[in-house]
Amino acid sequence: MYVKKRDRRQEGLQWDKLTASLKKLMSHGGLQHCDPVLVSDSVIAKVSNWVCDCIPTADISRLAVETASALTTDHPDYSMLAARIAIYELHKKTKQSFSQTIKDMYYQKSPLIADDVFEIIMKNSSCLDNEMVYDRDFDYDFFVLKILESCYLLKERPQHMWMRVAVGIHKDDIESVIKTYKLLSQGWFTHAAPTLLNAGTPRPQLSSCFLKCMKEDSIDCVYDTLKECAVFSKSQVGIGLSIHDIGANGGFICDGAPTSNGIVPILQLFNASGRYIDYYGRKGEVAVYLEPWHADIYEFLEDDGENILTALWIPDLFMQRTESDGKWSLFCPNECPGLANCWGDEFEALYTKYEKEGRVKKVVQARHLWFKILRSQFESGTPFMLYKDSCNRKSNQQNLGTIKSSNLCTEIIQYTSPTETAVCNLASIALPKYVREKGGIAQPSNLVGSIGSRNRYFDFDKLAEVTGLVTRNLNKIIDVNYYLDETTKRTNLRNRPMGIGVQGLADTFILLGMAFESAEAQQLNKDIFETIYYHALKASCELAQKEGGPYETYVGSPVSKGILQPDMWGVKPSDRWDWDSLRAKIANNGVRNSLLIALTPTAPTSYYEPFEPYFSNLYDSGEFVMVNKHLVHDLTEMGLWSFTVKNMIIHDKGSVQKIPEIPEGLKLIYKTIWEMKQQIIVDMAADRGCYIDQSQSLKIYMDQPCEKNLTALHFYAWRRGLKTGMCSLRSHAVADSIEFTVADTTMLRDNENHPEMAGWFAL
Repeated sequence: MYVKKRDRRQEGLQWDKLTASLKKLMSHGGLQHCDPVLVSDSVIAKVSNWVCDCIPTADISRLAVETASALTTDHPDYSMLAARIAIYELHKKTKQSFSQTIKDMYYQKSPLIADDVFEIIMKNSSCLDNEMVYDRDFDYDFFVLKILESCYLLKERPQHMWMRVAVGIHKDDIESVIKTYKLLSQGWFTHAAPTLLNAGTPRPQLSSCFLKCMKEDSIDCVYDTLKECAVFSKSQVGIGLSIHDIGANGGFICDGAPTSNGIVPILQLFNASGRYIDYYGRKGEVAVYLEPWHADIYEFLEDDGENILTALWIPDLFMQRTESDGKWSLFCPNECPGLANCWGDEFEALYTKYEKEGRVKKVVQARHLWFKILRSQFESGTPFMLYKDSCNRKSNQQNLGTIKSSNLCTEIIQYTSPTETAVCNLASIALPKYVREKGGIAQPSNLVGSIGSRNRYFDFDKLAEVTGLVTRNLNKIIDVNYYLDETTKRTNLRNRPMGIGVQGLADTFILLGMAFESAEAQQLNKDIFETIYYHALKASCELAQKEGGPYETYVGSPVSKGILQPDMWGVKPSDRWDWDSLRAKIANNGVRNSLLIALTPTAPTSYYEPFEPYFSNLYDSGEFVMVNKHLVHDLTEMGLWSFTVKNMIIHDKGSVQKIPEIPEGLKLIYKTIWEMKQQIIVDMAADRGCYIDQSQSLKIYMDQPCEKNLTALHFYAWRRGLKTGMCSLRSHAVADSIEFTVADTTMLRDNENHPEMAGWFAL
């Protein structure tokens, strides 16, 4: 049997060469728990069934990758080995020179590189080529590598991508290019998906989130908005759309039609548009926001469009009337204008005024509508729950007007109007990277597991440094970005918002030996986000001083009056950082950016969850087998990891709580989110909320949700002052939930008046 080399040469097949190559790949960083002979033997067994006597070396490598990745449940080291085999093959197919790779990408039929970026790289080719550290490509696990290959690499190596992104952002500021490349390639932070994909290209659309409001209740404006959302969706961005001002079914309509058909036909339009759009397999999705006083609210909750995500923009008054079992009035916005354009006391005064004037379309029990909301959440996980008054009361953009919606993932809170489409550029800081070993010179950690955690600490100084650089990067992106239309460009340049998020909070706790629910973890949660907010503000203040002043709409904002996010929550920051000095600098110079922090989902760019506990220690995602590498490392170190223990974890759906061999201390550290009180999740969200000037994509997990516990949790989140109370509801017991929620409405009406109901609205 022969092998065919890439240069078409043939030579005799020698299996010991494969084993030797695997051993060499394992030696980089030390994969101690892989068996190269096991992988080789499996490949041999598969090849022996082929009816051919000449096998391409690429096919042998592919089989080795598949074999190693399938062994990930035996030990996470196999995931690293699979990635290294794949990277080895990628390096064979690509050129080592960064500048030569860029030249090839530029001179192809449809150039992948922008003219100015190409010229900058050619001018500085020697310097940039010398900065490449290709060994860093071998530090990815298989899951992360496959994401990079399938989504972001443009005929290039991962190191080429990081440098392309750095040049795309900073252009001829080579010092900043190199700083950004080093931190990106070493894994200290990452930019969002559109930035990784589009930076340095002829159309550098680097933004992730777009927020719109319907311009007007007319045929022309509805279809204008539909077209704009379709164009945005084509660029793989998330869209939030508020439709509070669209007339209710049967009500007056602005453009002369006898009556409105309401919001349902509009939802159907956007859903159909989402089905039509297909960008590399991703359909267009829109989160549609509606306030619960709208007369079409019941029909809205029944919408089940696959490309429409429903979201509620809830005023405090609705929560209060639900809690007190009061009446709730539904209005047509064309007959009762202005409700979407005010909040707080002004909203309550206008709402009750319309009630007294008899402009009501329908009066319902607030709790009846509440239970309708819950039933929808049981069935589909939506609608999202966002609290209008908290979003406005705690926003640094409240001087612009009433904020009407969030985005597709509920973490972006920005002002929109018919002439202003809000945009946000994102990045996330990889928190596990900042866990260091004590003693000697602190080096970037490649730590795994909780064993040895007593010799570790969290490096707040490095976090401060990287936060400053991320802030400067995102501020630069606002200037170099390719905007999809003039309204997005005008709004972004005037307000200059950004969204710095995180990834791997749960992993950080594990590395430091902290249970997610522990007091130590809760304190670290506060300290981390205080540090990020402080140094983002500090960097933004320095940018204002350097770039000629604060952002255009700064005057009148809370920050311009000395009111920072902790002040809006009634929280006094710790003494870790010099807040008094920072406040004085801001009073003198202002800040360059209206908003700074937003905790986003990280699935497109990271193995880590952003700020949530693990939902399983071992599961099959359909394409990849995911294993909690920290748990496996700890059990291996203790001599407890075995085929039997692995199967017990699989049997218990990723839980370790019922496995007698595992010590109680580890069981606390490796609890899944299903095994934690969701009150803790809300408490930690509120604790860091005072350092988040936008919001958090907060998901709620309930193993067996029911109306009582979900009601209690929603009201608890509202009372704690969260802006986003729930991005989505995740449940194990889907079938049980659906069966429960189709109960007879007579039973629900009886429940609404039950004396025990008072206890449902508090934890």
